[in-house]
Amino acid sequence: MIRLYVPARPALFAALLIFLLLLGACKPIARPPTQALHQVAGVTKPPVPPQRGALFVPDPAILVPVATQPPPPAPTATLPQPTPTPETLTGPVTVALSSAVPEEWAAPVLAILNATNEVQTATGPQPLHVLDQPENAGAQVTLRLATQATHPIANRVLVAVAPFATVRDDITLDEIMQRWRDPNTAGALIVSEDAARLLEGVFGLRGAGAATVGDPDLLAALESTPGSVGILAFEQLDPRLKALTVDGVNVLSNQFESQRYPLAVTLAVEGAGSSTISPLLAGAVQPATNRDPARLTQLIMTGVTAMSRVTALRMDQKGFDYPARMISDVLAAADITHISNEVPFLDDCVANPTENNLILCSDTDYWAALAAVGTDIVGLSGNHVNDFGREGARRSIQWYRDHQIPIYGSGMNVDEACAPLLWEHNGNTFAFIAALAFDPPGAWARPDQPGACYYYENKQRLLDMVQALSKQVAVVAVELQHQETYEAYPIPLQIAEFRELRAAGAAIVSGVQSHVPQAQEPYGRQDAGGPGFITYGLGNLFFDQMWSWPTRTELAARHTIYDGKLINTELLTMVLEDFAQPRWATTEERADILNRVFGGAPARPLSEP
Repeated sequence: MIRLYVPARPALFAALLIFLLLLGACKPIARPPTQALHQVAGVTKPPVPPQRGALFVPDPAILVPVATQPPPPAPTATLPQPTPTPETLTGPVTVALSSAVPEEWAAPVLAILNATNEVQTATGPQPLHVLDQPENAGAQVTLRLATQATHPIANRVLVAVAPFATVRDDITLDEIMQRWRDPNTAGALIVSEDAARLLEGVFGLRGAGAATVGDPDLLAALESTPGSVGILAFEQLDPRLKALTVDGVNVLSNQFESQRYPLAVTLAVEGAGSSTISPLLAGAVQPATNRDPARLTQLIMTGVTAMSRVTALRMDQKGFDYPARMISDVLAAADITHISNEVPFLDDCVANPTENNLILCSDTDYWAALAAVGTDIVGLSGNHVNDFGREGARRSIQWYRDHQIPIYGSGMNVDEACAPLLWEHNGNTFAFIAALAFDPPGAWARPDQPGACYYYENKQRLLDMVQALSKQVAVVAVELQHQETYEAYPIPLQIAEFRELRAAGAAIVSGVQSHVPQAQEPYGRQDAGGPGFITYGLGNLFFDQMWSWPTRTELAARHTIYDGKLINTELLTMVLEDFAQPRWATTEERADILNRVFGGAPARPLSEP
């Protein structure tokens, strides 16, 4: 994890969070003696693990609009090459260039080759000849398009896509090739013009029914052709498209390897003299790739965490990391893992599993569950922030500070509570903001009292902050604790206020109040404000609401940011078990969850494209 420490005033770390937890549907459970809680099943109190990164929070007063600066030039990159081995070549080294290589690659490669009179081989210098006939079978070295290469010069990663509101997640290469050759039997394939030129170099000529369109027209073509699949270049993704895995390989993953991916088209150097020629051409094509892992960030944002009531009891019984055990590997793999923690951490908190108990806290030992999922940042906008009084809030905030856990949304006073948390990863810069748009007034921060940043008292301040920060960082992410409902569709006030934040410049707007998954609203590159995403509600993460199927279902949003832009969002689906432990949804359960949130989407404004 790479973290940039932003100069500012370290005293502005803030920490508390709590959340509105409605009826909790578990029956009263007999509580073991307090002394025994941390001794069940051999459980011992683990120390709080060291934090993977921390940032100082700047004073909002320094957040003033700055002049828009041109983006920095893309760094010169080369693709990984094997260790060169001297080759025994005699006579002229002949090189042929396939006619399928696109002009933007062929031109710089030919310029270098034509300017090179000889090359060094194991037998000494040898003349270099570029053949006039690109397909000359007698060439010692051939440059051609391939899906795998030992000596790659450049590559372009392509993506299979569908409209965002699609349940399907994966497609096989065999199906793509069937659609490429005969869409009438396999289903429609709609390919961007640039992608089509590359695919023809590796798949051969496409069937007459495989349509090509310009990048801006791809989404409309997919939406008007039910069951169709599209293909376009990775950098042309936007959140209104769903990136499909191909043979199970996820092009969005921060562990992605293009050598294993069937839709990575590479300019390959092949033949007996490939180790001699490839070093000459390293860096010839720029950018060498359209998917540079050094410019990609994966951010996972989660819903309600309240490790209290029966969840707390299960953790005391089965281990402090019990809630995280089924899902930790995926959540921890993100570059930035977000938690919306709804209750204060107190070292003397006692689990109270009584039904409908709404005075909530978490023992500090329960941080083990959040450490297991790789928590990097914690949003504290909950309306239970003062369940244990202002003094309890102060203690919780100080605990976060003492353990260097980056927080936002709550603080020792209103200025701290409303301050943004700034973050950086792989050149992508972020500002995280959280606020409470709900009662009770006792949860709201005051000029000299701790609490959550109350949205309506600080609305103009926050909107101005979002607008200013959107000119200074790549991604402004705002989360609101809004009015609670138990339906997939958001209420009109929620829609209006989330869209208002989006219009002010927030790339990501998340509702962290909902105990059930709610609608999702992607925005594309052509939309006002550029690519972005509204999540009206993610449901629970770690909380004990087992009383209905909707409250047991959960979402996490995995946002992919590339080169300073949000390009795609994946919805991870989970189901709560045993009042405490989410597991991954089955295929059938996932389809049910996605269909409900897609069906709850509000109508888009008529003024939008």
